[in-house]
Amino acid sequence: MPFSLHFSPTPPITAPSPLSKPFFLVPYYHTLHAPKSPLCSSMEHALTHQGKQEAFDRRPEDSQTLPLGLRRDAMPSHVAVIMDGNRRWARLRDLPVRSGYEAGVESLRKIVEICCKWGIKVLSVFAFSSDNWFRPKVEVEFLMSLFERGMQEDTGIFFRENIRISVIGDLTKLPKALQELMVNLEEATKNNTRFQLIVAVSYSGHYDVVQACQRLALKAKCGLIEPSDINVSLMEQELETNCTEFPHPDLLIRTSGEFRISNFMLWQLAYTELFFAQSLWPDFGEAEFLKALLAFQQRQRRYGV
Repeated sequence: MPFSLHFSPTPPITAPSPLSKPFFLVPYYHTLHAPKSPLCSSMEHALTHQGKQEAFDRRPEDSQTLPLGLRRDAMPSHVAVIMDGNRRWARLRDLPVRSGYEAGVESLRKIVEICCKWGIKVLSVFAFSSDNWFRPKVEVEFLMSLFERGMQEDTGIFFRENIRISVIGDLTKLPKALQELMVNLEEATKNNTRFQLIVAVSYSGHYDVVQACQRLALKAKCGLIEPSDINVSLMEQELETNCTEFPHPDLLIRTSGEFRISNFMLWQLAYTELFFAQSLWPDFGEAEFLKALLAFQQRQRRYGV
């Protein structure tokens, strides 16, 4: 059965939030989760078994036919995307801004499907930056509700398609219900191995580096490490991307024709290949994604050497 996002909406997942402490006092924040509620556990059991036979019936990624010219041995393990252009897309069509964001969600679903088919292991998306809090209140509130609705609607596909969800960023600023939903979804999917979707919400590269430094400073203050022990390896253990086996994106794609990285994964992008697409995010699909991957595979990565 092909990857499909058409399924009946599932009830929201709720559980007590573990986010009552300031983020800098909680080591390895996004690896700490609240205990799963009975609803979360039962839903995971039901959805997992419901899709079990369907998963066995699908062909593994290795047997999927790739588009002409695309090489499996040169496929990036981790792709990051700055999903830019949703509002412009809506304005060009005389639509409300919310329509642009809703169209952007559909584009994300298509790219996730393609990543699963083509064997990409990790996709990180810049969904909501720290600076986005300064946008109009009605727009921010709509985005928070869109995150919640989208995650609830797609819960079934995460289980059926063996997808792990990770959320990075300062989640203490999010509505409490959304915090709990994200934490429970991370917990429920943490053992899924086919593909990992990392969603950056209330995130910035500056925030990530600062919170990592705060954690290391706290460890030094408590006598757990010496200041002279701090190195690249220890720093990377404290960055938000310690949730994945592939913390450094191989390829960054930015849509909408802008040529900047906008404070996204500043540490992690040190040796990442960059691709800037002219398409607005809602128009970004398989053809544009293929173009970016082909360009990536034609480059010779030197890592500063």
